Amino acid sequence: MMIAIENVLLSDQIISDQFVCDLTSCKGACCIDGDAGAPLDNKELKNVDEVFNEVLPYLRLEGIDEINKQGRYVHDKEFGWVTPTIDGKICVYGIFDNSGAVKCGIEKAYLNGKTKWKKPISCHLFPIIVKKSKDGITQFANYEPREDHCKAACSLGEKLKVPVYKFLKEPLVRKFGIPFYEALEATAEHLHLNK
Repeated sequence: MMIAIENVLLSDQIISDQFVCDLTSCKGACCIDGDAGAPLDNKELKNVDEVFNEVLPYLRLEGIDEINKQGRYVHDKEFGWVTPTIDGKICVYGIFDNSGAVKCGIEKAYLNGKTKWKKPISCHLFPIIVKKSKDGITQFANYEPREDHCKAACSLGEKLKVPVYKFLKEPLVRKFGIPFYEALEATAEHLHLNK
C-alpha cells in the first residue's frame, strides 16, 4: 500500500515497520557498500563546493587522493550525481571513529560548528530512498533497509518500538517540510487507531 501526501507517494512500511540505526553492529556499512556513492541532487553540488574547505581537514588521505583524481562529485549513468568512492566501496567523505565505524566527514564538520549543511539528504534519509517520477513532479519514498547490514537496526527498532518515520523525523522534515511530516504523523495515528 502507498500513502499519498502532497506530491509524494510513501510505502506504508515507513509507518508500519520499526528501525533504529545500530552502528555498533553495522559499522556504517551504508557508507561502504552500495551500487555507487551517495546520490546528490543538483543543489547539493553547490553545498558540497561551499563546505569543502571546512570539511577537508576531517577527511582521510585516501579520500582526499580520490577527490583529487575524480572530483568532489561524479556523474553516474544510473544514479546521476553521486559522491565518489574509493575502489567502488567506501565514500570519499567517509571517516572512521574510535570503534571502527564509518561516519561522515561532512557531518563531523557540521557537528563541530564548521558548516551549516549536515550531509547529503540521501544519506540522512537512509534507509528511505526517494526517487522522482520521469515528469519530475511525483516523488516516491520507499523504505529499503539492506537485508544483511540493517538486520540489527530493524531488531533494535522493534525492541524500542520506534517506527521508521519517527526515527527519521529530522531528515523527513528537512526533505519535505514540517506540514508534510505532520500529515504523515496524523496518517500514522489514523491507521494505528483503525487497525
